Amino acid sequence: MVQARRAPPNKATADAGAAEAGGTRILKKYPNRRLYDTETSSYITLADVKKMVLSGEDFVVRDAKTSDDLTRSILLQIILEEETGGVPMFSSQMLAQIIRFYGHAMQGMMGSYLEKNLQTFTDIQTKLAEQSKGLYDPKVMSPELWTQFLNGQAPVVQGLMGNYLEQSKALFVQMQDQMAKQAETLFPGIPGITPPKR
Repeated sequence: MVQARRAPPNKATADAGAAEAGGTRILKKYPNRRLYDTETSSYITLADVKKMVLSGEDFVVRDAKTSDDLTRSILLQIILEEETGGVPMFSSQMLAQIIRFYGHAMQGMMGSYLEKNLQTFTDIQTKLAEQSKGLYDPKVMSPELWTQFLNGQAPVVQGLMGNYLEQSKALFVQMQDQMAKQAETLFPGIPGITPPKR
């Protein structure tokens, strides 16, 4: 919940930052590690920022002195809290693999690959949630309705997962093509280094 403390050290700057954003909520991070929400004119916590993320709110975190974008570091702090506070999403091996991609020629492509796969997975989750709407309404819910819903899910999930796997495969092939083109550019004339034919 948003704390009731008001008036940041530089209110005029905060208001100007909120106005320039054009609809994006501006959060200011001060040297004392406190976050200030320019929309509500109050200090907030990481838990409040997490609520903004979960509700799909568009925001940016800026350093109060330099105006540097700190959004990623705040989001990483939230992920760290989630990973240490309960059941972690990432295994140690997965985190080690991610770290190995930093500084690697594949870093940019891997980031794009993971982002697109996550978006596809989110789309599948949204479609399934839309299909199950109304099943939780006690007035509508019945054993027959649940049976119909569950019987229809197998082909739907199979179709969605098929699409997901096809998109994932296409992204991987695209990444492979990019690697082959880079290798051909770096090592021209070496036999066997040509982009794969489709």
